[in-house]
Amino acid sequence: MKQSRFWAWVVFGVGAAYFLVPLIATFEFSLRMRRGYYSFDSYASVFADPKFQATFTYSAVIGLLSIIVGILIVVPAVYFVRLRMAWLRPYVEFLTLLPLIIPAIILVYGYIRLYNSSSIIPFTGSATGTDILLTFAYVTLALPYMYRAVDTGMRTIDVQTLTEAAQIAGANTPQIIARIILPNILVAVLSGAFLTFAIVIGEFTIASLLNRPAFGPYLQNIGANRAYEPAALAIISFIITWGAMSMINLLSRFAPPHFCPDGLTHGPLP
Repeated sequence: MKQSRFWAWVVFGVGAAYFLVPLIATFEFSLRMRRGYYSFDSYASVFADPKFQATFTYSAVIGLLSIIVGILIVVPAVYFVRLRMAWLRPYVEFLTLLPLIIPAIILVYGYIRLYNSSSIIPFTGSATGTDILLTFAYVTLALPYMYRAVDTGMRTIDVQTLTEAAQIAGANTPQIIARIILPNILVAVLSGAFLTFAIVIGEFTIASLLNRPAFGPYLQNIGANRAYEPAALAIISFIITWGAMSMINLLSRFAPPHFCPDGLTHGPLP
């Protein structure tokens, strides 16, 4: 038993070092902008850059819109597939895997070809239209992760029983999805939302080819023209990522309990 624990700790230590050593080295390098001693000048330079604030805000807004659109599409789709069309599940899973197979550059060239200014729907003819196109492109790009997160959450509840109990209580389909199904898979939806946000924040190809002021192209531009600021941006991105993961863990502790079918039969839903 002691021998097994020893090798388990060895494997854990090697794995932790694999991730932590590059992170520590990056952080140490980001502090060496001023010669002779450590300082946070690179971080001050990043936060003082107006483009950092503008691009991060833009990507954050697009990320939130992508999350909302993704939830509105994926949650009802998974619900109906599991409830009424189980035979469609293999085909839906295959379709949601396509964004992992098709490179982002092919995806965005297809969008530009289909929705350019001379097409029937000229999304690329204005900034707002291009933002809408970028949002749907990110929804497509994050579809494999959002779908699997929601599908995993949907497996943990009895969709059939909850739906029948809610229908007896007088609820319609939108009420069932919004007030019964969604609260029960909230943690899974948050996991998919976090993955979507992470994809949007770091994505470069689509935003660059659509010429949008996103955070990904800004990171690439800084990395190509400066030395210490890219290391600082890498640490900042890491902190944002782990902050979002911590929020997911925190919210999962306060997630509402599963709705009991007996509790739904006491009266109609408002």
